Amino acid sequence: MGKIIAIANQKGGVGKTTTAVNLAASMAATKRKILLIDLDPQGNATMASGVNKYEDIDTCYELLVEKKPFEDTVIKETSGGYHLIAANGDVTAAEVKMMDMLARELRLKTALKDARDNYDFIFIDCPPSLSMLTVNAMAASDSILVPMQCEYYALEGLTSLMDTISQLAAVINPDLVIEGILRTMYDPRNRLANDVSEQLKNHFGEKVYRTVIPRNVRLAEAPSFGSPAMYYDKSSTGAKAYLALAGEIIRRAEKLKKAQRKSVA
Repeated sequence: MGKIIAIANQKGGVGKTTTAVNLAASMAATKRKILLIDLDPQGNATMASGVNKYEDIDTCYELLVEKKPFEDTVIKETSGGYHLIAANGDVTAAEVKMMDMLARELRLKTALKDARDNYDFIFIDCPPSLSMLTVNAMAASDSILVPMQCEYYALEGLTSLMDTISQLAAVINPDLVIEGILRTMYDPRNRLANDVSEQLKNHFGEKVYRTVIPRNVRLAEAPSFGSPAMYYDKSSTGAKAYLALAGEIIRRAEKLKKAQRKSVA
């Protein structure tokens, strides 16, 4: 059964979409079957995957509102080598329509029920707000990966996000946990960044990934070419960092499986 990881932070501009696209591509490069779900109406992850959101394509709207079968909604050809459930402006309407539906928080979980067995990892790129779409992502996920910049306001926002996750977990998904905290757009020359980084490690311990995503021009440029960084410039520090992150997540997942097997035995 594939692991579902929501990539979320209520604060915008912290690298959620960059992380979703590049992590999915890095995982796919290890020959694992990967699905990326773009739940953000801006459709940036869709465009960065080499799929034109302005064309007539099926999106999360068809999956969540019209209950179109998963197999008819998924896009199997992307520039990153992973499968994609796309998003565009129609997804905004999906959020409005879901408000009047029964079990609206579980629409995505239900839609992925059979599909998750076909993937090793499923990543969900969430909108930068606590919307019904984000609630759906958290209800469907096993864990949440939180990208954040090492700055003061980001640290405040993280505290708020943790409270929100705890409240949601209690109501819709008791098994939801923090997968990890990812430091993005990191500049080691910045004293505040180093201070915040240390605070994160002191407070969250092993939940903070060892991998750090640096500020990197190639990471910023790649989406305009409809490509993950590793296919735009595989030698860039950004591309290498996301490959390292993929390796770290895989090792953590394997370690957890071994621990679970021992506890059962």
